[in-house]
Order: sequence, then structure tokens, then C-alpha cells
Amino acid sequence: MSATDDRGLAPDTLLEVRGLRKLFPLFSQGFVRRRTGEVRAVDDVSFSVRRGETLGIVGESGSGKTTAARCILRALQPSAGEVLFRARRGVVDLATLSERELTPLRQEMQMIFQDPFASLNPRMTVGAIVAEPLVIHGLARGRELEDRVVDILRRVGLKPEHRERYPHAFSGGQRQRIGIARALIMRPALVVADEAVSALDVSVQAQVLNLLQDLQAELGLTYVFVAHNLDVVRHFCDRVAVLYAGRMVELAPTAELFARPQHPYTKALLAAVPQPDPDIPMRFEVEGEVADPSNLPPGCAFHPRCAECFAPCRTERPELRPLSATQQVACHLGDPRYSSSD
Repeated sequence: MSATDDRGLAPDTLLEVRGLRKLFPLFSQGFVRRRTGEVRAVDDVSFSVRRGETLGIVGESGSGKTTAARCILRALQPSAGEVLFRARRGVVDLATLSERELTPLRQEMQMIFQDPFASLNPRMTVGAIVAEPLVIHGLARGRELEDRVVDILRRVGLKPEHRERYPHAFSGGQRQRIGIARALIMRPALVVADEAVSALDVSVQAQVLNLLQDLQAELGLTYVFVAHNLDVVRHFCDRVAVLYAGRMVELAPTAELFARPQHPYTKALLAAVPQPDPDIPMRFEVEGEVADPSNLPPGCAFHPRCAECFAPCRTERPELRPLSATQQVACHLGDPRYSSSD
């Protein structure tokens, strides 16, 4: 494909999301249902992911992180925006493709689900579960199919004989390894992990995270990692995108974000991480409820809960602006156009 077909993607970029929106309509009750509003689950989110990188997406429940992840993989149809993916055939906009056009691309992007108990069919053997993507896409059969199943099971720390058993015979950590094997058997370029370790015990979480890192290095994987556990994100991700009420409020390399958070909401999230020493005080406190995505306040959606709020925050929505070559923030604090005395 020619350079113009890359749609402006940098050569090392695998995924670029531009102005992503997902709106869910609200209807009145009764015999005649009328549209009364909408839930802005994801509202103008943009970011890119380089090949071999792990981008973390964090935020409270209702922040839109899972919805954004599902829009990327087209489990949900975006309402607006572009989802540019560097597929083997060239750069494509996943947001505009039909289901038929998406089918061959499913080989190149896969999801690891949150619940290892609910995401596996209890009536299928492990071997059948892991082999199913290859069967659906017609990529292998017979001896080749069996060999590929055995190979990926070994890579995720399971034994070949496990393929004859059913999911109920395994622990939560082992079931998640089965889910990982199913996601990776087609050697995708992009893997979206939606709270992939949140349902596991802490010791098992560490094992699964280390496994994912080893597989990333071994298979050249790129991860979008949705999580609410910031300790996990700090250990696992290269960069972090922070969402609040469907909007991105900060994007930075992990070390930079944890050392120098800029948005008050990011500071609140970091302050909420439990500390092993009870004498360590909270660095930043936040009160109030998460903004209602069907009735967002004017200006900055976080301003009703922000102790550092000043006049522009109540009326003007802050745009994501660069603080450095690597860090961006959507906040009026520090914006040279304003001062705290306004």
C-alpha cells in the first residue's frame, strides 16, 4: 500500500483511536417511547498504541474504559470517531467496516475477558475451546490443529493432557490461562485485556501478569490493558490513559504519571491506592459521586468534586493539551490562559 493509505499513522503505531464516541439512547416509558436523552459512555477519546507497547486504561466504574475497549474491537459499534488499525493488509478503520469485512481481521485482534468462569463454555473441553478460533476461521485441522493447541497450552503453563478436561476441573488462575491460550492461538497483533486479573487472587494475579509479559516478549504482542487496580497498572503498563465520565483527562508514561500526576482526578485515584503503612496520610481526598454520563455538568465533568476548581472549570470543557513530549492533560490548572485568581 502507498504511504497515503497509512492515514497519518506513525510507522511504529499499531492502533490509533481518534475522537471515539459511544452514545446509548435513553427512551421514555410507556406505549409510545420517545427518545429523551443519551448516555455519553465514551466522549471524544483519542490515543495511539505502538507495536509491542502496553497501554493501560484506568478509571472508576462508569468511566467508559470497558466501553472504549469494546468499541476498539467492534464488539460495540462506535457512534463516531475512527479506530485505525495497522492490519496485515494495511491500515483500516475498524469503526466503518461491516461484519463481513471484520471477520478476517478477528484473527489479528483478540480479547481476554474479565471473568474466567463465565467466559468459557462449560460443555466444551479445553482443547475444543482453545481450538475453536482456528476451526471457525478454517486455519487448521487434523494433526496441525492438535499440535497448535498443545503448543499454546504449553506456552501458557498448562499440560497437553489438560485439553481433554472441562473448565470446571480447573482453578480460576488456570481458567484464565485457558482464556489467554484461546486469545493467542491465532497469533494476534493486538490483545485487549478487560480487567483480566481482577477476579483472581493476588498471588495468582502476579503469575498471570508475568505470563502475559513473557508472551508479549515471545510473540511480539501489543496490549490494551483495562484495569482499576493501579498497582497492577504500575507494574504492567508502559503508558496510562485516565478516563473520567467517558472523557480522557490524562495520558502519560506510567512512571511519569505515578511520580507527577497533573489532573486532580488522577491524584485522587492514586491517593485511593491502599498503603501498607496505616500512618501514611491520604495525599489527596475527593468527595461526591461520579458524574452521570446522561447528564454531565457543564465545563469540566470533574469540577463538582474537585477541590482545585476555579471559574473556567464550571463553564469551559478543557481540551487535552500537551505538557511535554510524552504527557497530556485535560485540565485548566496550569493552562497559561488562566490563573487561579480568575
